[in-house]
Amino acid sequence: MRHQQLKPFPAGFLWGASTSAYQVEGAWNEGGKGPSVIDKAIFSDQISDFTVTSDHYHRFKQDVALFAELGLKTYRFSIAWSRLFPQGSGELNAEGVAFYQQLIDELRQHDIEPLVTLYHFDLPWALQEQGGWSNPATIDAFEHFARTAFELYGDRVNYWLTINEQNMMILKGEVIGTLPPGTPDPQKTLYQQNHHMMLAQAKAMIACHQLLPQAKIGPAPNISCVYPATSRPEDVLAANNFTSIRNWLYLDLACFGRYNAVAWSFMAEKGYLPAITDEEMAILRQGKPDFIAFNYYASATVGADLPQEDEQTPDQLVDQQLAGIDKTVYVGTENRWLKKNQFNWYIDPVGFRITAREIYDRYHLPLIVTENGLGAFDELAAGNKIYDDYRIDYLSAHIEQLQLAISDGVELFGYCPWSAIDLVSTHQGIRKRYGFIYVNRDEHDLKDLARFKKKSFAWYQRVIQSNGQNLANSVEY
Repeated sequence: MRHQQLKPFPAGFLWGASTSAYQVEGAWNEGGKGPSVIDKAIFSDQISDFTVTSDHYHRFKQDVALFAELGLKTYRFSIAWSRLFPQGSGELNAEGVAFYQQLIDELRQHDIEPLVTLYHFDLPWALQEQGGWSNPATIDAFEHFARTAFELYGDRVNYWLTINEQNMMILKGEVIGTLPPGTPDPQKTLYQQNHHMMLAQAKAMIACHQLLPQAKIGPAPNISCVYPATSRPEDVLAANNFTSIRNWLYLDLACFGRYNAVAWSFMAEKGYLPAITDEEMAILRQGKPDFIAFNYYASATVGADLPQEDEQTPDQLVDQQLAGIDKTVYVGTENRWLKKNQFNWYIDPVGFRITAREIYDRYHLPLIVTENGLGAFDELAAGNKIYDDYRIDYLSAHIEQLQLAISDGVELFGYCPWSAIDLVSTHQGIRKRYGFIYVNRDEHDLKDLARFKKKSFAWYQRVIQSNGQNLANSVEY
């Protein structure tokens, strides 16, 4: 659809940026915090661990001042569960409580709306030792954690996110750390964990509406439109399969309180069906979101089989399309129409518009983007300058498509690219930088952790000031 006149971004649009606790805070064992699954994970010794990251825990006032200078209307961050409850439940950690009170107060003093994620991959290790998300007791522990957060911070937080990228934790549990190595019947285990997470999410949404009637809450999956490799009917069917398994399984449960039929059939065929009860399904039907947050980096392309000339690497499938290969259902394939970034991820701004339209058309709930960005090898130039024009080009193209989606009729109330400040990427360390603010450190040398504004900082500042109308690359820096 081509519009003769585009609709503007709405008044009061929440221009923001995002981080997560384990990737930005550091202070992994300070202030009474307990270990999480991230702290116990084994990563390559070639990249940074998560002990210090960007040291936001000690420098949050400096960082929030920079966010205010950037002009952020909202800041999406997560609460580290094990900072509030070092054992996942039981005794509340007063120092952890105080940290997030101070962070939220600092944001409020700068007129920045807190957008709080309850769970971003970092399950308390004490709960993992008791079975993690395979143990139904984790559902109750999460509900208690959520209720505590609502009671502590609900007077100052109006927007809540439940679980970040739950679909990625299930589709790639062995990569993200949801699934311990050597787990028997791993796929069945993951889909049972998914059911437990869905129950935990529903209970958190119910609790939010009970305790904070003025607040709004929603899920935050990673959603990508899925293209068929060709117009061959078998490829179209494969794309339909993958869309249901990758996207709609998670959002149908969150929004409709029922399992997606195609995804359910897939689980039944493969022997992955979770154990469920009528009482649990009733809870899922009660847990209604107020909006949908979604993370988007690129589209996926799948077919019924893999063309012989297709020479994609396994890394692409894991880090980009997250499609995997199951020749009875779908096969991830290359898309020759799209360019790639330094990390071999596709760049597909038009897919962003398509994804937003598909979500809104299916659920008719307001949308907010909670991740979208470009990881790159940023280099520090003379005068502590970072000329990240490639990031500006990426974000500009995606914001253009968001405005087109709004013009298509999509109700969108915010955009929070990844990330506000450089942080440690889950699998590529600090070298894969996303932020508008450069953190002066490398994989193993913390240097001085100084903050430097990138060219994209000045550009995004102007984007916010113009409410998305001025996306030109040329900017004074």
